[in-house]
Amino acid sequence: MKIGSHVSNKGAEMLLGAVREAMSYEANCLMIYLGPPQNSYRKPLSRLRADEARRLAAEGNIDFADVVIHAPYILNLAQEDGSHRRFAIDYMVSEIIDAGIIGAKNYVFHPGNRLKLSVEEGIDNIARALREIIERTEESGVDLVVETMSGKGTEAGKSFKELALLIKAVDSPRLKICFDTCHAHDAGYDIVSGYEETIALFDREIGLDRLAVIHVNDSKNERGTRKDRHENIGYGKIGFDALYRIASDPRFSDRPKILETPYVKTENREVPPYREEIAMLRRGRFHDFIEEFKKG
Repeated sequence: MKIGSHVSNKGAEMLLGAVREAMSYEANCLMIYLGPPQNSYRKPLSRLRADEARRLAAEGNIDFADVVIHAPYILNLAQEDGSHRRFAIDYMVSEIIDAGIIGAKNYVFHPGNRLKLSVEEGIDNIARALREIIERTEESGVDLVVETMSGKGTEAGKSFKELALLIKAVDSPRLKICFDTCHAHDAGYDIVSGYEETIALFDREIGLDRLAVIHVNDSKNERGTRKDRHENIGYGKIGFDALYRIASDPRFSDRPKILETPYVKTENREVPPYREEIAMLRRGRFHDFIEEFKKG
C-alpha cells in the first residue's frame, strides 16, 4: 500500500524536514505545499534542501516521484479573465516547473470557483488556463492533477461529469484526477454501500487511467451535504471499512494515497494522527487511537 499524509514544509529544514516527518509516520509517500497554503509566499527553490531530502527519502524507501505537491488554495482558474486569473496561471506555471526540478510527478490543484458564471463558462475558463499552463510546462515531467470537490458554493469539479467535460476540453494526457473521499462523499457519491458502482461510474465518465492521487479522508457530514469537513479515519460518516476498501484496492496500488485528516486535540496539545491512521489502514483494522491520545 502506497500511503502517507500531508506534512509540513517549513522552518530551517524545509523539504528535508517534510521527508523526516513522513518517515516518522512510516509513510512511503507524502504531500506538501511549497509554501503556506493560504498565500502565495514561496522561498527560493535553492532554500528547500531538495538534494538532502532526496537522499533521506531514498534511505526511507520513498520514491521522490511520490512526493505530491499541492497548489495553494487562493488560486482560481474558473473566474473571469483579469489580473487575479493571470496571476494564478503564471503562479501555477512557476510551481509546476519547480515541482519538476525537485523530482515530483503530481501537482494537485483545486479547479476554482465560477462565482457568477455558469458551469459551462467556469469549465471553459479552467480549460483555457490549463491548456496554456500545460504548453508552458511541457518539459517539466509533471502531471496536473485536478481534485474532485464537494460542491460547496460555486465550486467547479463537484461531479464526474464536470471533470469529464474539463478533460475533453483540455485534451491532454497530462491532466489527471485526484479523488478525495471526503469531497466525493459530501458531493453525494456513495462510497460506503455503493463503492464499486461509484468506481464504475468514474471509469465510464473519466477513466481509471486518469486517477493519479487519492486523498483518503473521513467526513464529518452526511452524504450529499456539500460541506467539505474532514474527519479522522474511522470516526466520520464514511467509516473505516469503506476507506480501507479504497486504500487497499489493488487497482490503485501504485497511486499515492494521502491523508489530510485533522490533528487530534488533547488537554494541552494537538497531535498528528497520521502514524496511527497509516498503521490502521495497513493492518485493515480500526482501533480507537484518539481515546488513547486523550489518556496520554
